[in-house]
Amino acid sequence: MTPLHHFGELLRDSLQAIPLISVRVLFVASLVALLIWVPRLPRSATTPPGGARRWDENLKIGASIALMIQILIYSLL
Repeated sequence: MTPLHHFGELLRDSLQAIPLISVRVLFVASLVALLIWVPRLPRSATTPPGGARRWDENLKIGASIALMIQILIYSLL
């Protein structure tokens, strides 16, 4: 076996030692962090140049709904 095989096996064994519940908690926590960050974005970064005339032109709403659905799915499964 080449040194690359040894490195790959070491990496695989190291990653398999991480408990899946820890990975799930970190993943859901990253989604929650995004859910906190999205509403704090400046209005100019999330609306069309002329300003939002309708509720669906503000990207914060859609992004927040999508993040909440993902948090719900990944925390229950």
